[in-house]
Amino acid sequence: MAPIDDGVPSAQAHRRGHVVDKDKPMQISVIVPVLDEEKSIAATLDAVLALEPYEVIVVDGGSSDRTREIAGAFPVRMIISERGRAQQMNRGARQAAGEILLFLHADTRLPPSAFADIGSALAADRYAGGRFDVELTGSHWMLPVVGRMISYRSRLSGVSTGDQALFVRRDTFQRMGGFPEIALMEDIAFCRALKRHGAVACLRSRVITSGRRWEIEGVWRTILRMWILKLLYFAGVSPARLKQFYADTR
Repeated sequence: MAPIDDGVPSAQAHRRGHVVDKDKPMQISVIVPVLDEEKSIAATLDAVLALEPYEVIVVDGGSSDRTREIAGAFPVRMIISERGRAQQMNRGARQAAGEILLFLHADTRLPPSAFADIGSALAADRYAGGRFDVELTGSHWMLPVVGRMISYRSRLSGVSTGDQALFVRRDTFQRMGGFPEIALMEDIAFCRALKRHGAVACLRSRVITSGRRWEIEGVWRTILRMWILKLLYFAGVSPARLKQFYADTR
């Protein structure tokens, strides 16, 4: 099992399990927040490590299943954090050494061209960060439509969800103060703030993410709930109150 980090940065720890290629144009740190993700974390880490990232940091928020054990079998850096996706991503970012931070959900897989696509986009200084289009897995006929709707909406608005694998220059992330540590909508708040620091790259390559929430809770019901929660958030309802109506699905 890979060692569990106590949060103290170390140059050696950043490279544990990886051969760092200094000739790569951009060093990308992949940060994966997890909580009880034993069903999906192995496939996600297999996929991302195949792309040879600069480093992978898994930030556990107190899993009670085998998530930590499974992730620890991979050449990744493990960090323990207080629970909360925003808190976990910020904790991982503080320990990251790469010039680009990529935040990846535990049930999301990157496309093979992910790092090349990020490098091409961020070669232009005007881009502060970006996201991918998304494809939802599952058997319901509506899921491909939902994925296209999410991608198109975020392309128009410049605001994306965490399922779309957000990435950002590390210096920009630091100037922003990281993700707002709120109970819900941290990805929406972050993307809205990111637009004030530069253009947002909307990559057409697609991440593959689980459609489990839509299948378990119902596609139309989930769409309606998502829109209502976002409208209430934009209207000023606190994320802590909204979180009461948004159950974690694993």
